[in-house]
Amino acid sequence: MTDVVPSLPLEAEIDLAVSTLELYDLEVTGPRGDFDQVVAIAEREARAGQVGDIGPARALYRRFGLDPTRHRPSSEALLRRLRRGEPFPRVNSLVDVANVVSLRLQVPVGLYDLDQVRGRLRLRLGREQEGYLGIRRGHVDVSGRICVADDLGPCGNPSADSARTMITTATRRAAWVFFLPVAESVLSLTGELIARYGRGQVRRR
Repeated sequence: MTDVVPSLPLEAEIDLAVSTLELYDLEVTGPRGDFDQVVAIAEREARAGQVGDIGPARALYRRFGLDPTRHRPSSEALLRRLRRGEPFPRVNSLVDVANVVSLRLQVPVGLYDLDQVRGRLRLRLGREQEGYLGIRRGHVDVSGRICVADDLGPCGNPSADSARTMITTATRRAAWVFFLPVAESVLSLTGELIARYGRGQVRRR
């Protein structure tokens, strides 16, 4: 299909620095048993408070006029879930990696199946009455909020991704977006985790 996005980078229409990766040759599976220990360590560290600072993600929301206690970054929402004693959500091999990385860093992560994207991905503010069907959460309103969008409209934000572009076991190419800049060492470690557990290759953009 000629209208499928060929590659990243993410086109920014707002003044916001992010870090992105393009993933390809993925072999996404259900939750992997050999990732259980990684998840267990991440859970233990989160409940002990051994994670990144939640401040930068909250500051990002406030910068664009959002109350981070009302619309929580996905990284903080996951941390709060674990501190309430709820289990780590296992979804599939790639999403599980993203959730562990996001939890540890306290940086929101977005994942988008590039074969479901139309046109180019853009980082912008949602327009009036824009939204999308979220993953297991109904309609997500992004009016005036940071969002990732393609030619069909918004498909994700730092709080929740869309069902339309979500990662499944059929995903072969994906965009990975850190909604805050991260260090080169973080990108390298993320690439290693993707290669080992998502069974895919990474291009840095």
